[in-house]
Amino acid sequence: MLTVPARPLGDDQRAAVERLLDQAPYAGAQIAERVGVAGLDWWRREAAVLGYAPRGRLESVCWVGGNVVPVLAQPFAVAAFADLIADRPRPCSSLVGTADAVLNLWERLIAEWGPARDVRAHQPLLVATAPPPIPADSRYRLVRPTEINQLYPAAVAMYTEEVGVSPVAGLGDQSYRDRVADLVHARRAYARFHEGRVVFKAELAIVTRHTAQIQGVWTAPEWRGRGIATTGVATVVADVLRRVAPSVSLYVNDYNDAARRVYARCGFRQVGEFATVLLGAAGG
Repeated sequence: MLTVPARPLGDDQRAAVERLLDQAPYAGAQIAERVGVAGLDWWRREAAVLGYAPRGRLESVCWVGGNVVPVLAQPFAVAAFADLIADRPRPCSSLVGTADAVLNLWERLIAEWGPARDVRAHQPLLVATAPPPIPADSRYRLVRPTEINQLYPAAVAMYTEEVGVSPVAGLGDQSYRDRVADLVHARRAYARFHEGRVVFKAELAIVTRHTAQIQGVWTAPEWRGRGIATTGVATVVADVLRRVAPSVSLYVNDYNDAARRVYARCGFRQVGEFATVLLGAAGG
């Protein structure tokens, strides 16, 4: 299929890429969603899907865009991907994916792209496939389009708290507001409101035929410690399994004990380990 071990892929390899991603339904979900929506005509967009096929059979892929995501990448594949992307201007603000591949790739790119703002080397990858033992609560629901302005400050607060920089600083206010609005209109944003203010939120960042990946879980600081997040996550999981996908997945920092307890109560089990390397703004 490929005449060199690694190169950018086009739409003629779409079926092979989709078969490969089926082997990594959780780790490859981000790429699977984008390929499903837009195909692989990488030269028409700002992102590329690289493929590694040393014996003519696709063994690994790597998304290179706003972030870099290697999937099913053993050391030889990581080395080939690093050779392709190291000399280019850095397009991304993070590397994320299976821990061994991400950390190996970062070792090969740090001289050109470093230093990192943060390296989160141990992030359990969790999956739930059955309704949680905690009852759903109707106070947690999909956010309505008329409530985008109420959700937006909570989204900014969550991102800033989690990543360490404001999303507005990199993308601009309107760009990030549009991203939040897109999630709402796609029926992917959940919240609980109290007196018109968001006290809990979560989003479905990725949806494929295999899984829906939760991100952006956040509880207002003054509401923490009351079980708000546990009930909220349980409600989201129940709705996703009923309405969206056959599984719910997410990854969490290993040091976030409170969040890990929430996910355990909601029936998540660990199926792998992610790592995330946070960089500066793309192009830096």
